[in-house]
Amino acid sequence: MSNARSGGALSFLYKEHIVAEPGYNRWRVPPASIAIHLCIGSVYAWSVFNPALTRQLGVAAPAADDWSLSSVVWIFSVAIVFLGLAAAFAGKWLEEVGPRMVGVVAAFLWGGGFIIGSLGISSHQLWMIYLGYGVLGGCGLGLGYVSPVSTLIRWFPDRRGMATGMAIMGFGGGAMIAAPLKGWLLKTFATAPEFLGAEGAVATMIEGGRVFAETAAGKVEVVVATAKQAASFGGDAGVYVVGTGDTGASSTFMVLGVFYFIVMMIAAFQYRVPAKDWKPAGWEPKPVTSSGLITQNNVHIDQALKTPQFWQLWVMLCFNVTAGIGVIGVAKTMMSEIFGTMMPLVVTAGFASTYVLMISVFNMVGRFFWASTSDFIGRKATYMCFFVLGTVLYMSIPYFASAGASAPSMFYLMGFYIATMVIFSMYGGGFATIPAYLADMFGTMHVGGIHGRLLTAWSTAGVLGPLAITSLREMSVNKAISALVEKIDPAAFTEKFGAPVADLGQLVAAKTVTIAKLMEIAPEGTIDPTPSLYNTTMYCMAALLVVAFFANLFMRPVKEHHHHDEPELSAIPVE
Repeated sequence: MSNARSGGALSFLYKEHIVAEPGYNRWRVPPASIAIHLCIGSVYAWSVFNPALTRQLGVAAPAADDWSLSSVVWIFSVAIVFLGLAAAFAGKWLEEVGPRMVGVVAAFLWGGGFIIGSLGISSHQLWMIYLGYGVLGGCGLGLGYVSPVSTLIRWFPDRRGMATGMAIMGFGGGAMIAAPLKGWLLKTFATAPEFLGAEGAVATMIEGGRVFAETAAGKVEVVVATAKQAASFGGDAGVYVVGTGDTGASSTFMVLGVFYFIVMMIAAFQYRVPAKDWKPAGWEPKPVTSSGLITQNNVHIDQALKTPQFWQLWVMLCFNVTAGIGVIGVAKTMMSEIFGTMMPLVVTAGFASTYVLMISVFNMVGRFFWASTSDFIGRKATYMCFFVLGTVLYMSIPYFASAGASAPSMFYLMGFYIATMVIFSMYGGGFATIPAYLADMFGTMHVGGIHGRLLTAWSTAGVLGPLAITSLREMSVNKAISALVEKIDPAAFTEKFGAPVADLGQLVAAKTVTIAKLMEIAPEGTIDPTPSLYNTTMYCMAALLVVAFFANLFMRPVKEHHHHDEPELSAIPVE
């Protein structure tokens, strides 16, 4: 042991100095884990910031120099990618230094990322937000996510699934708390821009695409806000001076950065690791199960990647997450487009908002429910439920959507609602159950680091899922438009769009021709193809689960030559 670790200034952060004393209550550890995961789970509420960031200068409406939506939405993706990378590369370090050190570093990165982002917003430097929230904050996400895993598994060898489910449940529920909190902070710190008057009462001019108005102080750049835009801060429709208000985004970032830093630091200092050979009173390790999938041996983190079991689990997590994103990405749109049109008295704006809230609820509850269930039926059986039940549910969604569109009924609406909610629960359950599955397969010595490397499957799914959704839907839209055009009289098409059918490609690219507009001139009795636009996506997601099913079906115990005999680091008493 180096002097730096045995007596250095930071020695109190290392795992050999946070070994719990005899009689320590192990239930003090889960709340600390949940607190950290609630903080970092707020990443799922990133979209709350989009409206504010895209009108930071104009406030009332986007100004010429404001960031576009396409330039800010990728900040979330960057954070998720760095989550996976940080978890993968720092996993081995986690096993060496322990959860407190990793938790403290995560607090600095996640809280500091918000603070740097705040400075980027106030100085209108987009790259600082990408650096702060995306890169540094993303690294904080990855470290914070994996920091409690191996510790909880060691504290709860009798209930591995429940323990990790509790912590990772916090990540799923973080957005439920963060979304209203962020909204309240933005509203609190927002200040209305200077109002010059109604649109017709103020003389404006356009120069270089920008709108200007003459005032007593000279010519100033302005934006013209609609009543709906101005209502966001209690103003009236009209002309507002650019750069005189504030959306509150910078202050919100700063407050959240400090708040998350404090909470995560307090939580990290609550981490304790059990003494060597500790076990719960009265508990004895179960003998190897008939399936042989609960090992009493350990596999080194570097050796784990050489086993087929690691890559089977990687495929299972990646495809389960990809399929879940496939539904999350279109569920709200499907609900609004299909059932909102057919059953407007039932599927109101309030209904849609509740539906979105329930997505978060089932995502969160599913993490605890499925992980706890796995303690009783086994990890392999739990994933069998995910893939068998999931495949059936994914394939049922096109039926409920199409049937509901052709014959509106509460039965089809509730069928769609229930199917998607169960899918969301299994999406979260997959995240929460995988650490315990890893401990069963590879032992507890390096489970935190192995889990970190497995999370690269999440990063992959975060790119693969949205790419698959957009590509498949675009393919379905183009196919549906071509089929509709074949049924429409060419003369009627030319009269409607002012161009011949031969120009269809250009018209579709310019969004001049859409399915909705084609339905206006389609022959009577033509079936609207909109509900079927998602069929290909759902069937492909089901196919991914079939592949994952076989990866789980062929899961076997890790072969003996992969086992590692080196004992875990023994505790060094604090002087």
